[in-house]
Amino acid sequence: MASTDIATRELENPMDLSEYLFRRLHEVGVRSVHGVPGDYNLAALDYLPKCGLNWVGNCNELNAGYAADGYARVKGISALITTFGVGELSAVNAIAGAYSEFVPIVHIVGQPNTRSQKDGMLLHHTLGNGDFNVFNKMNAEIACYVAHLKDPRDAATLVDSAIRECWIRSRPVYITLPTDMIAAKVNGDRLKQPIDLSLPKNDPEKEDYVVDVVLKYLHAAKNPVILVDACTIRHRAMEEVQQLVEASGLPTFVAPMGKGAVNETYSNYGGVYAGDGSNPGVREVVESSDLILSIGAIKSDFNTAGFTYRIGQLNTIDFHSNFVRVRYSEYPDINMKGVLRKVVERMGKLNVTSSPTINNKVPASEQNSSQTITHAWLWPTVGQWLKERDIVITETGTANFGIWDTRFPAHVTAISQVLWGSIGYSMGACQGAALAAKEQKNRRTILFIGDGSAQLTIQELSTMLRNKLNPIIFVICNEGYTIERYIHGWDASYNDIQTWDFANIPKVFGAGDGYQTRRVKTRDELNKLFADQEFSNPSSLQLVELYMPRDDAPAALKLTAEAAAARNK
Repeated sequence: MASTDIATRELENPMDLSEYLFRRLHEVGVRSVHGVPGDYNLAALDYLPKCGLNWVGNCNELNAGYAADGYARVKGISALITTFGVGELSAVNAIAGAYSEFVPIVHIVGQPNTRSQKDGMLLHHTLGNGDFNVFNKMNAEIACYVAHLKDPRDAATLVDSAIRECWIRSRPVYITLPTDMIAAKVNGDRLKQPIDLSLPKNDPEKEDYVVDVVLKYLHAAKNPVILVDACTIRHRAMEEVQQLVEASGLPTFVAPMGKGAVNETYSNYGGVYAGDGSNPGVREVVESSDLILSIGAIKSDFNTAGFTYRIGQLNTIDFHSNFVRVRYSEYPDINMKGVLRKVVERMGKLNVTSSPTINNKVPASEQNSSQTITHAWLWPTVGQWLKERDIVITETGTANFGIWDTRFPAHVTAISQVLWGSIGYSMGACQGAALAAKEQKNRRTILFIGDGSAQLTIQELSTMLRNKLNPIIFVICNEGYTIERYIHGWDASYNDIQTWDFANIPKVFGAGDGYQTRRVKTRDELNKLFADQEFSNPSSLQLVELYMPRDDAPAALKLTAEAAAARNK
């Protein structure tokens, strides 16, 4: 203890470690912290208000992790606080999804004090075997950086490194905060120097060489196209991509996970490419191209409609956060941002062909007197109702695939979990995104979630009400797990669910006046709702039961489900 006191006296501006950690989070843009209180993190939570941070208070740790994911996709980074063992393990699924999909979350875990851990005491929330490292090891597999804050002498340095790695690598980091470290003194003067969040610079000579190689093939191409995917968003290359799309005029497409990465109002925007699940006319243009500039690709099964991409590496240049691949030649340790900027600067005249025309016109086959709300009719109609800067969240299932047929207004943020695909993710993500939207002001948050998925995480409606959030939530009522039905077990009872009265759930959660719930069963009813300005510009939560046929699904979902079923055999 004496040595600690001496170390503290040597600090010119001693500061409690928890305050230091939370002020650093505030510095990088975090304003709200998700999580669940537990006895090993309670004392740390007391520091949040003085650091300008709001405590959200979720219903459980899994939902809190989903919410932190949604918040990070809007604000750029987020924070989650759980307690040792029981809390952190409840959040593991959400953190794994964030790791899978490159979402930056600072996960802080309150732990027993360091002496108890050293002595292997038989404490609650342990496995009863004296091993306090077992949960650290589990989380280390789904974190890009681990910081054990157990010594005041290096704790501040570890905090700064963790936040930097979280930002730069766009993946979760794991920070342990034992109870006896909560008020441990660190050097507060470090806060005078902001954390360096800049990317490591590319080697100039190597970067110029890669740019020259890219331009050689680009100028030789007769019908080049641009294909943008999720890592463009995750690694913050949207500005560079926007400049490329504008300056080149090349036909530009997005993969499903890349929705929102490109301004879809551009005349050269051509829609979604997902192999056989592509928008009309898109597959022919992309697959006949002699050069595809593929930016930030994640070629997973659901992102490619069951691996139905038909584009060869010989005609592809891949741009990523840590390498560029030109045809079969790979250039490691090169970030795409610098390369793309120089390509735009030096590009000159290119061979530009036309793009397919993508709009939100309802297909001719759906322009009839039927009042049944089908997916083919719904998603173009939704596109006509959306506004600039909306945040649109779609659950894994029919909504996730249906949104491919919606052309967005400018600056829309699309949130979905195509790769990890955890059912129920989007309700928690909606809470986090709606909170981020509230902090950013004048942005709508809109969620489309299936009735089966909603049953997993419906408690987060309570958190939305508690935090006075105003999302517009459409619960697609189609009698269960539609995507699973298409994969296997069409009439099996395991794909059925108990019918819930969703419209009355906010009341059960203690909602006061102001919120609105509705049941919509016809096209006329939905069009009337979309025309209602009070509904479309809500000051409080809006929940809609949207009834659709049990056996209806977007065409892309059917194709992907068939491919998944074939692989499962």
